[in-house]
Amino acid sequence: MRKVWIKWLLLSSVAAAVLAGVAHAASMLGPKRQAELVYLVRQDCGSCHGMTLKGGLGGPLLPEALAGADSESIASIILHGVPGKPMPPWTGQLTREEAVWIAGKLKQGFPR
Repeated sequence: MRKVWIKWLLLSSVAAAVLAGVAHAASMLGPKRQAELVYLVRQDCGSCHGMTLKGGLGGPLLPEALAGADSESIASIILHGVPGKPMPPWTGQLTREEAVWIAGKLKQGFPR
């Protein structure tokens, strides 16, 4: 299990470097799509992480809980899930830009 986690961290580091280049594009999401993403996080992510994102089946997604992680690493987890955990991959439903936007908003305190 530890080898899988180490491999995941290495892949996340590579993904973080790639995602850094799209961080600017993430800020270009229109207000309608941003509202849709807020709804998605509150409803879909909230079903496991708690409706207020304070934790549930999944851990908390509050700024203090995410302080040690950068937005690119969080976006990578959103897109690819976590092997061996109930965190599913969202690659088919979200773009990299959208995942980076969500990650950034989670680190700031997710909007209502």
